[in-house]
Amino acid sequence: MTCKTQLLTFFLASVMLAVVQPGISAQESSSPAFENYFMPATTKTAKPDEKGFIRRWLLLEPISKPNRNNRVFTDSYVRDALTHEYFPGQFTTIPKDGDKVKVKMETQAPVNLQAGRPAANQSQTPVMEDAELTWHALDSKLFNIKLFRFATGLGKTRYGVVFWAVTIVECDRDMENVRLAVGTNKGSMWWVNGEELLLLSGDRHMNVDSAVSKRITLKKGRNIVRAGIINGPSMSDFCARFIDDKGNPITNLTITCK
Repeated sequence: MTCKTQLLTFFLASVMLAVVQPGISAQESSSPAFENYFMPATTKTAKPDEKGFIRRWLLLEPISKPNRNNRVFTDSYVRDALTHEYFPGQFTTIPKDGDKVKVKMETQAPVNLQAGRPAANQSQTPVMEDAELTWHALDSKLFNIKLFRFATGLGKTRYGVVFWAVTIVECDRDMENVRLAVGTNKGSMWWVNGEELLLLSGDRHMNVDSAVSKRITLKKGRNIVRAGIINGPSMSDFCARFIDDKGNPITNLTITCK
């Protein structure tokens, strides 16, 4: 193959990539594959890892919510954004893998990275669109759930978005004095069995156990953990586990998405 032919082939491949996944820059197109971070949740049940981190989650494809920067994530902003109902049953339904929801969300321009950061959307008039988003039952290969890689791997908007995550924790008995411990990159809210436990705000980075809930009781049987995570022009991920009253990770749980 001649040098000219090689260049032409490379050019055509780049064009095809841009057509298939609009808004993905050359920098991002060479990022690690989706399969490096996730696998389908094919087994019936799972367990927390040896440090108690929950790796099995139902993740909803991202809801576009443009943010110019990460400084807007005050307590009130995060609460308003994550208690807003984007789709019916948002706080009550237990989704299944492949379920679809219809949302009305704000459109935003394709990603345009400048010096490794996305350019701000200068539009002052929001344009809304109807979209259909899908739930995915996944096992994370890492202790932290790489939401940015989840979105990028599906060819979806990954900056200025809201993610929803749900998992089911099953206990063989009532477990008292348990606390939910989480870390998120940017803002989030967390509920267990419908009770709000945590709100994380600010331009934060994900750190293990950066927020810990009050003591609760995980009931015998199914317990529903639900989270909303909001991100601006940056990476996004989270980690979550339950700890006992001495701060030790709880691993004798069963995790399912059904």
